[in-house]
Amino acid sequence: MGLKWIDSQQLAEALAEAHPDIDPRQLHFPQLMQWVLALAEFDDEPGHCGELVLEAIQQAWIDEAD
Repeated sequence: MGLKWIDSQQLAEALAEAHPDIDPRQLHFPQLMQWVLALAEFDDEPGHCGELVLEAIQQAWIDEAD
């Protein structure tokens, strides 16, 4: 079973590993969404994503980076 949009912490960890040189504070939501969709372990419907979901993933990634 893959990662879903609600798995913000796990998605943030996977993104941090996939994009180690990126400052998540500088990332725009459309790019963040594309990167989540590109993760091999991601398995959810693109339409189930909204701004609050992306915000939670971005914040978890920021916390991970700090």
